Amino acid sequence: MQADTELFRLNGRRVLITGSTQGIGLALAYGLAGAGATIVLNGRDEARTKAAAAKMTADGFKTDYAIFDVTDQAAVIAGVAHIEKEIGAIDVLINNAGIQRRAPLEEFPSEAWDAILSTNLSSVFYVSQAVARNMISRKRGKIINICSVQSQLGRPTIAPYTASKGGVAMLTKGMCADWAKYGIQINGLAPGYFATVMNKALVENEEFSAWLCKRTPAGRWGEVEELYGAAIFLASEASNFVNGQIIFVDGGMTACV
Repeated sequence: MQADTELFRLNGRRVLITGSTQGIGLALAYGLAGAGATIVLNGRDEARTKAAAAKMTADGFKTDYAIFDVTDQAAVIAGVAHIEKEIGAIDVLINNAGIQRRAPLEEFPSEAWDAILSTNLSSVFYVSQAVARNMISRKRGKIINICSVQSQLGRPTIAPYTASKGGVAMLTKGMCADWAKYGIQINGLAPGYFATVMNKALVENEEFSAWLCKRTPAGRWGEVEELYGAAIFLASEASNFVNGQIIFVDGGMTACV
């Protein structure tokens, strides 16, 4: 039996993180790399992806990259095959890629709806399916789907985002139902409100920030480093009998009214 602290080490594990050139995705890359993992960054912007990988490498972490569009299933299949053949087996997948659009629901453009569902939900299916086929043959693997407090709660002007993240939460449970028997653990990590590029407008909105601090029992915005612990847990041997669960890291927001 491993010592308790060794259960959380990620040495020898290769982690693919989609949409990981900035924000939560890049933060998780640093967090898991710090626990010993080799990271494969993903993005569709070649220059930005290469720059992020170069920075992580310069910071002393084992880092590779794979450039493909997660909303294009053919590109996903080719990209995953390239990683498996040229870089190495994917031990952990983190489905992080996501976008946000805001508008009153009665005015929400259909093209924005399609973009949100494609990026936030369909991509999780495409990438997970491609990666899981290899995990199934190896009889092991971890998949972490980035959910949200909006997997459970609604807010005005973001109903399509809420629908996409609710879908990710239920897809997580569906993946568990199909793939747990192959030794794969599939769980969701649901951040609350964190100060990221995606939330820049909200962070700078004094009225919203005041509301958020009152609404959140912890009384503040989250710091991205506070996601490290839950992500490391879900990626490590420590979570080997945890499956189909959604872990909220939200300062208590979804725990009370």
